[in-house]
Amino acid sequence: MGRLIRCITEDGCVTAMAIDATDIVNTAAKLHRTSAVVSAALGRLLTAAAMMGRSLKGERDSLTLRMAGDGPLEAMVAVSDAKGHVKGYPVRPDVELPLNERGKLDVGGAIGQGMLYVMKDLGLKEPYRGVIPLVSGEVAEDITAYFAVSEQIPTVCALGVLVDTDLTIKKAGGFLIQLLPNADESIISKVERSVQGVPPVSIELAKGRTLEEILSNALREFTLQTLEESSVSYRCDCSRARTRRVLSSLNKEELTSMAEDSKPTEICCHFCGKKYHFSPEEIQMILREKI
Repeated sequence: MGRLIRCITEDGCVTAMAIDATDIVNTAAKLHRTSAVVSAALGRLLTAAAMMGRSLKGERDSLTLRMAGDGPLEAMVAVSDAKGHVKGYPVRPDVELPLNERGKLDVGGAIGQGMLYVMKDLGLKEPYRGVIPLVSGEVAEDITAYFAVSEQIPTVCALGVLVDTDLTIKKAGGFLIQLLPNADESIISKVERSVQGVPPVSIELAKGRTLEEILSNALREFTLQTLEESSVSYRCDCSRARTRRVLSSLNKEELTSMAEDSKPTEICCHFCGKKYHFSPEEIQMILREKI
């Protein structure tokens, strides 16, 4: 299980969230058999989704992040519920790239130039949709830009994934710092001074720093109060019943073609790899329900 904390500054001007997503990213890497650079890319997106999802108000709300670019990874998706439990997948899990000019995994090169799509299902008739051009493809900068452009919330986002030589995840985590509407210029200046030179979150976690210590360092000019602590995980909610509903949404021509095939129809979940099989007779039954 991962661990997530939410805090607010004593003056009530800044909220902060931090997460240890090591278990989440390790699970995703194993499920999708990702290369090092894809583990880093997808891990960052899952970490961001968990924090953003935990900020949703309704228990049944959900958030989907999708990054799509012209790089070899092509696209990746992360979905979070309101408790911060996440699932995700990359289109190309086996992408290999040389290290970038800083000697780091080239996440930006894997994604390339493209767009960040944010969808929030808040139980309304239509979900909220936001879209911005990618700033760097490195994920954290793109999430920061999304909040600034689409939600007008000054935000500092930090995300990190430390991949071991055997492709397991040493540490993964991140933090999200946001200014509340009552923050004035002096508060903004204090936040800017505080976050300068803060070490990468994954490195701090590898050194044994707690989430509380990481946030206290990132906001060292403030006094923090913890609002809540929760456990988060990689969690896929697929089921045979849900997969059947997906089949029911297909048109009659597609279902007829499946029903006429002598072999069972196989549906594989993108998020966890679980496979569901439906016989021609079951497809016929779904088809009759549509008539």
